[in-house]
Amino acid sequence: MGGLDYAVIALVVLVFLTLFAGIKTVPQGYRYTIERFGRYIKTLDPGLNFIIPYFDRIGAKMNVMEQVLDVPTQEVITKDNASVSADAVAFYQVLNPAQAAYQVANLENALLNLTMTNIRSVMGSMDLYELLSNRDTINDRLLRVVDEAANPWGIKITRVEIKDIAPPTDLVEAMARQMKAEREKRAQVLEAEGARNAQILRAEGAKQSAILEAEGQREAAYREAEARERLAEAEAKATRMVSEAIAAGDVQAINYFVAQKYTEALASIGTANNQKIVLMPMEASSLIGSLGGIGAIAREVFGDGQPPAPSRPRQSTPRTGPAPGPAENA
Repeated sequence: MGGLDYAVIALVVLVFLTLFAGIKTVPQGYRYTIERFGRYIKTLDPGLNFIIPYFDRIGAKMNVMEQVLDVPTQEVITKDNASVSADAVAFYQVLNPAQAAYQVANLENALLNLTMTNIRSVMGSMDLYELLSNRDTINDRLLRVVDEAANPWGIKITRVEIKDIAPPTDLVEAMARQMKAEREKRAQVLEAEGARNAQILRAEGAKQSAILEAEGQREAAYREAEARERLAEAEAKATRMVSEAIAAGDVQAINYFVAQKYTEALASIGTANNQKIVLMPMEASSLIGSLGGIGAIAREVFGDGQPPAPSRPRQSTPRTGPAPGPAENA
């Protein structure tokens, strides 16, 4: 081979090297910055790209996928001078590769220190109780502050989460005792309210029972008065009918009325509890005559309507009971 052949081979190799240097492939999820004589000129997107060989070069390979930044545990002094340990995690994404590459040096370290500083600032402005009970508020405030600070670097802070807040052991024990006392107090209050409600319900029940009992007694009295009124009306009607019969000259009606009352009086005397022996004279003929009058009235009502023959009273000796003893005479 002569010198010309070597020159041709060298030229071909140089052409291939030049083409290879001018073709750049960018993977998905990355952006490449291009510098020409040390100055940024453009950003290469994912895929096949062409640059000017020997003049342009790749400056920074920026990952534009969302990334995780683990914030180590640090001590924080709260507003009420309580010392707590807190650690967090931050998620960020590069939106402007040129700014992220040329506006800040060591991007990850800058974001880490920025997040730690704002955690101390935000958590230090809150009381311990707010710190433990308002974790969502802390996350929102941290996200807003850190994202605003990282915006000039072309970085978007998508999320900041507090993973754990650990107060000192003695403080945790004191909080547990306080919580226990509050729960016991709440239980006593609930028990007292339950007893009060039970007494109120029992009183209301007794009140309703008394009202219903009074209404029942009133209804019973009303019924009894109505019954007495009906009985009085019936007696008045019977008396009126007897009076009309007497006025019409019916002697048997008088005998019926007297015999009825006489019989009722004898029944009352005979059933008295304070008498064992009853001594009383009576005219049997009068009672028999009265009964005869009752029979005559019945025949007039249910018989053939013929006036009854007057009954002849029978003479009988009055019956007397056994002679009372000394104790009974007394």
